Amino acid sequence: MNAPRNPFEICTGYPSRVSELSIRPAAEADLETINRIYNHEILHGTATWDTEPWSMERRRTWWAGHSDPLQPVLVAETGAGVVGFAYLTLVSQKPGWRFTREDTIYLDPAARGRGIGRLLLAALLEEARRIGVRTVVASITSTNTASIRLHEAFGFTCVGTLRNAGHKFGAWLDTCYYQLDLGEPPPGAPAWTAT
Repeated sequence: MNAPRNPFEICTGYPSRVSELSIRPAAEADLETINRIYNHEILHGTATWDTEPWSMERRRTWWAGHSDPLQPVLVAETGAGVVGFAYLTLVSQKPGWRFTREDTIYLDPAARGRGIGRLLLAALLEEARRIGVRTVVASITSTNTASIRLHEAFGFTCVGTLRNAGHKFGAWLDTCYYQLDLGEPPPGAPAWTAT
């Protein structure tokens, strides 16, 4: 008899490489770990074009902006603690944009390549559907092939590239814009009443 499959395996078709992992809404107690993960990417990577580490004060201000349930923040947690985070951000404050969000995902370097980004993106897209988002976009540095492959696996398509749009570590960087249309939001979904 075959062993039961875990939810990750069922929804993605890939075997889980992570034991005891849960995806949950972020809490204020997670902010130090979120900040540590993000600051590592600032100092060592190009997934963000920030060049100076964030203070905890700045992270708390960011958190206050994401207290809106229409801009959820999720974390991936193992027995060792939080190993990644993901969130949806309004693309614009203009009301006509209320059905569009940008997704963002960051992982602790030790957690990369284990399917955690896939779990976070799947959960984030479920949150997007729940709140009535129609379109999710991602701005991905063109050299970030792992993120590009991840988004393409979920059906995102490249809709354009901004060439030489950023500069970090002495190099000019391109960003690729990816988009996923989730379809017409159901009547009464929270995004319909957002202003």
